Amino acid sequence: MVSEKTYLMKAPTVVSRRDGETQKSNGGERRPALDLSIVVPVYNSAGTLDSLLQRISSTLETVTPNYEIILVDDGSLDDSWAVIQALKESYGAHLIAVQLMRNYGQHNTLMCGLGVARGEYVVTMDDDLQNPPEEIPRLFSYIKQHKLDLVYGCPQHRHHAAWRNWGSRIVWHFYRTVFRYQVTPTPFRIMRHQLAQSVMFYDLNFTYLDGLLAWCTNRVASIEVEHHTRAQGRSNYSIGKLLVLALNLYTNFSLIPLQIVSGLGLLTAASGFFVGMYYLFQFFASNIAVPGFASTIIAILILGGVQLLALGVIGEYLGRLHLNVNRKPQYVIRNIERWEKIPAMAVEIVRHQHVGHV
Repeated sequence: MVSEKTYLMKAPTVVSRRDGETQKSNGGERRPALDLSIVVPVYNSAGTLDSLLQRISSTLETVTPNYEIILVDDGSLDDSWAVIQALKESYGAHLIAVQLMRNYGQHNTLMCGLGVARGEYVVTMDDDLQNPPEEIPRLFSYIKQHKLDLVYGCPQHRHHAAWRNWGSRIVWHFYRTVFRYQVTPTPFRIMRHQLAQSVMFYDLNFTYLDGLLAWCTNRVASIEVEHHTRAQGRSNYSIGKLLVLALNLYTNFSLIPLQIVSGLGLLTAASGFFVGMYYLFQFFASNIAVPGFASTIIAILILGGVQLLALGVIGEYLGRLHLNVNRKPQYVIRNIERWEKIPAMAVEIVRHQHVGHV
């Protein structure tokens, strides 16, 4: 067993590359040493990890034996890390376990997993078995066949509560508005290693992985996949968390909120100008005997509301800049464990034996 311990603040390039884990092609360029990396954020999933790993490994053995499963424990409050430790002997070289210092959120955890991944293609999926591992070969085949950078697995029918689907639709709408893509982003995705590494430049807070991926490529597609009910427990996402995710999307990747406030300010100013001209005309026409109380109150409320809205939006941007300038860590790794290192020669032999398998 090879064990690494680090207390680096968001430094995936430091902890994710080791000698012998990449191979040189005939042209001298570095390329991934594995065919597939499966990145799974883990949070309070002790009861599903055994079944999840069994299904992933049995599925991938039909595709390629040259794969790795990366479990990133995002500060679980249950026995998830102990379960991972107990399963290590069964999966050996195929299993990499990463333990974070505390809970940092799904997208920050995914950034950690992408930094560790060594596969030519990287799959991300949830730990609750709602994303069937049996769909991975279809994603793998589709992205290779169509020479894409990113493919989402989008279920036609989602087995979520109504409020969860409603919150997700808000995030999807914001995504399509900001990036002009018609695909629906989901946690079940496959991407090329080059794309996974291209988002590693982002080491700040308020992470939204799909936005970073959209910044880096337009070769994106989606295919329909199955979606199952949760094996146990309930979703860790709430309406509040989904709304925060949507806010992260807008404030990190778009100036739309500021532009909306500017538009409201312009509209309010124009309305005030025309109302002022109207009352000025009425004044010169001697049609105003006593100034109206209602118009004064309405003007104060409208102008005050717009000003507070503008200050709130500007405050959101300034607050996020403040936290990022102070270098609040995106994540901190407590421990990385690799139970066996795959020899470089063995990796090359396996790769040649399985060329064109999928």
